[in-house]
Amino acid sequence: MIHTLTLPTPFAVGDVHSYLLKGDSLTLFDVGPKTEQARQLLEAQLKDLNVAPTDIEQVVLTHHHPDHSGWTELFENASLLGHAYNDVWFKRDQAFFSYHDDFYLEQLKEEGVPEHYHHWIEKMRRPIQLMGNRPLDGILQDGEKLPGHPDIMVLETLGHAQSQLSFYNEKTNWMIGGDHVIAHISSNPLIEPPLLKSSGRPKALLQYNASLKRMLDYPVEQIYSGHGDVVKDVHPLITYRLERQHQRAMHVQTLLGDESLSIFELTKRLFPKVYEKELGLTLSETIGQVDYLSDLSLVEEVTSEGVIYYRNA
Repeated sequence: MIHTLTLPTPFAVGDVHSYLLKGDSLTLFDVGPKTEQARQLLEAQLKDLNVAPTDIEQVVLTHHHPDHSGWTELFENASLLGHAYNDVWFKRDQAFFSYHDDFYLEQLKEEGVPEHYHHWIEKMRRPIQLMGNRPLDGILQDGEKLPGHPDIMVLETLGHAQSQLSFYNEKTNWMIGGDHVIAHISSNPLIEPPLLKSSGRPKALLQYNASLKRMLDYPVEQIYSGHGDVVKDVHPLITYRLERQHQRAMHVQTLLGDESLSIFELTKRLFPKVYEKELGLTLSETIGQVDYLSDLSLVEEVTSEGVIYYRNA
């Protein structure tokens, strides 16, 4: 039986869910943000289930984002498991952070973002204060069985995050999905630096679409997601989301018209009221749509003075 624990976050997305699952190991999926309010409510809801933090044997992370990965140190007797991408954040790897900042600065320049917006890079590190501060005890690989739960398969479902994992129960056809599929909103495929610089910028929306399509190969009946209600009618929802995403990309192609535009110029057209307030999210959304169009050979790139411009092919 899955027990749902709901925790507040300081983010616009609102409350986040953790899930407690009893098996050969007592496992908690995700641990909320590192705020005092979240900790108190996490401990209180566990107590209602007659569970103390010291009873938890495994903490499993769906991904590294701070609303999911905060209170890892609270569970001192538990093994911490997740995707390898979590570890550079939890270890506070300074070499990675320097590379992280350089990656985003290069992206902003290529996207044609004016220099007075470059301070946005600093915002990308602020949530680290709400993340855990202990290294992983084990790295989970795509296709393996989750320790302590032989019916649960680990699935790498990249897109929303470069650390996103989902956990599919082959016996009961439910899934714990983090932010991969959410009932009331479509997840944002976020641009994040790859672990290896040589890998180049991950094309997050293409990753995300591939991860969604992969779900259609499994008879998933419901998904316990990181936010909102349990997702039901999984396959119809995924099909709808993929169709809507295609429609958004076609709208971006229309916005291009006969012009050559940078990602920043396109973002201003797509999100004229919110692009300044939500620069990271809106740039990620725009470049995702352009990646999609480029993958279909519907747009082409032209580089001028370090800025990449896109035009209809």
